[in-house]
Amino acid sequence: MPRKLKVYRTPIGFHDAYVAAPSQKAALEAWGTDRNLFARGDAEEVVDAELVKEPLAQPGKVIRRSRGTTAEQIAALPADRPKADEGRTRGDGPSLAEAKTKAPGAKRDAAPKPKPKPNRDALDRAEQAVAEAEERHRAARDRLGEREDELARERRRLEADQDKELSALRRSEEKQPKTYGEAMSKWRG
Repeated sequence: MPRKLKVYRTPIGFHDAYVAAPSQKAALEAWGTDRNLFARGDAEEVVDAELVKEPLAQPGKVIRRSRGTTAEQIAALPADRPKADEGRTRGDGPSLAEAKTKAPGAKRDAAPKPKPKPNRDALDRAEQAVAEAEERHRAARDRLGEREDELARERRRLEADQDKELSALRRSEEKQPKTYGEAMSKWRG
């Protein structure tokens, strides 16, 4: 007998993610998390009949629904957000309000020195090496192209000389059967 499906919800950004699953573990897997959002109070089971219709129609599929309009979401933001320079929470020095309350003339913490700009020498050397190699390669290809052109000219001259020689030899060869036949006739007769 298949297990009964329940619908679970967790907030994701400005949306709620609903999923119909047989267990909380299956819901967490559908959401793609290995953290127990239920134990932290970040996920819950949904029983509202209107909200469970769509997820129950598509079990295992995460259904996203916006939690209101953009205006409603902006209105829900806290009104008393701290300013950027007040109430530091990371423990990296006093806040601006604390610094103002120090006695006049009290030595303030020196601002940290800016990090030095990284040295570019290695990059410049690498770029120069690539440029030099490309120039050497281009020059070698140009020299090879010149040699190829010279060899092509030499081949054309050789082929022309060979054609001329073969033409003369073939003309001579064509005369030989007749000359041979005449010589044979004289010999026999």
